[in-house]
Amino acid sequence: MPQTLKGFQDLLPDAMRVREAAVAIIRDTYARFGFQPLDTPVLERLETLTGATEGETGKQIFTLETPESEAAALRFDLTVPFARVVSQYRDRIRLPFRRCHIGPVFRADKPGPGRFRQFTQCDIDIAGASTVDADAEIIAALCQAFRALGLGGNPPRYRVRVSSRKLVDALLRGYGVTDPATLKHTLRVMDKLQKVGLDKVRLELGPGRVDESGDPIRGVGLDPALIDRIADFVAVSAPDREALLTRLAERLPDTELARDALAEMADLDRCLDALGLTDQEVVFDPSLTRGLDYYTGPVLEVVLPDAPEFGSVGGGGRYDGLCDRFLDESIPATGASIGLDRLVAALIHLGLAPAPTRPVHACVVTVGKVPREEVLRLAAELREQGLNVITFPGAKKSLGTQLSLADHYGIPAAVVLGEDELARGMAGVKDLAMGKAIRENIADHEAYRRAGREAQVTVPRSEVAERIRRIIGG
Repeated sequence: MPQTLKGFQDLLPDAMRVREAAVAIIRDTYARFGFQPLDTPVLERLETLTGATEGETGKQIFTLETPESEAAALRFDLTVPFARVVSQYRDRIRLPFRRCHIGPVFRADKPGPGRFRQFTQCDIDIAGASTVDADAEIIAALCQAFRALGLGGNPPRYRVRVSSRKLVDALLRGYGVTDPATLKHTLRVMDKLQKVGLDKVRLELGPGRVDESGDPIRGVGLDPALIDRIADFVAVSAPDREALLTRLAERLPDTELARDALAEMADLDRCLDALGLTDQEVVFDPSLTRGLDYYTGPVLEVVLPDAPEFGSVGGGGRYDGLCDRFLDESIPATGASIGLDRLVAALIHLGLAPAPTRPVHACVVTVGKVPREEVLRLAAELREQGLNVITFPGAKKSLGTQLSLADHYGIPAAVVLGEDELARGMAGVKDLAMGKAIRENIADHEAYRRAGREAQVTVPRSEVAERIRRIIGG
């Protein structure tokens, strides 16, 4: 019995049309901010990927071997390959460099609702810029994309949560956590806050806990007083970004690292204001950590308050040290990604799925003995005039069967070509949507016939394209 692998999905035409429409909107938005298209292989050297991440994500990498016995792996995100590209083509890439990359990534994660082992990310990054105006531009591009997808408004139906690794580092280092392994473990536990809740996070920061399956989870072993400080820190809220920074300053130790982190976030706030991003669209949220080890500064996550069950639909942050692994040169970078699969599922759930950008406008159907080459000739004429047109090749089908196929595929217009029309240089143009409405709403036979004549007209071939455009409203 044919079936897909666990954690993978087929995307049939209806689903693909919605995805392609969403991608077109996202791509156009990214282009307005000057992001340049880029692509990389889905396969990377294993060392390229494993040197960039530890912990759970490192365990989720699909590994394999090339025919030349090289250790390889499927990329788990688009950020690490970008860092590799910037380093590899340093003599050809001028900094600062803005890139857009939309493509599939792979993680050997546990499948679940809306969670697949192959999924598509829509990435933007800026390499070679160390100041927070670059981070603000990344956030602004995301906001514009979500607005264009119909999630704007007052209040907006999306929210970008922003924090900084530097703030968390200032808190932990200021209160005595300096061991790198302990810092990483603490950050990974804090990143679970939205998934498991504060009570379980507190246990993991301390002695550990037992999960639902009965397996023990090793704790970080932090002092209870520090756990209380962390819990207080992540719970801070305020009506706007500026006020939240004031409240965070009251909870951070008075160190140079803390002062620098707060100053950087204040600069970011001013940049976001300059870009017209409101406190309702972009909120500072200290409970956000993000678990990947390569983040070094501002981090972000996008959520949809009306569809919380879909979780994060985007995220990213600053990763100033990632290129250093490949090159003896420090190249600061920042970026973010929209998760296409979750986003599209959420848009469909909210009734906001974008309309397909290039549907089939018409089909050519036949009555009687019309040569197939004449069908193809007419279809070619209409395509030359900018219309998307299909034919129904194969064995002879009745007119009813052909129109049924058109209805199945949601085609709005049919061009009817018979022997008489062909001889006279004419063709029938049928409004299939109107015809369907007539069939469903008119019971009287004579009224049905009159209305049916209105749904189909016979015109010279030179006028067929214009008639189709009237039907499709274009």
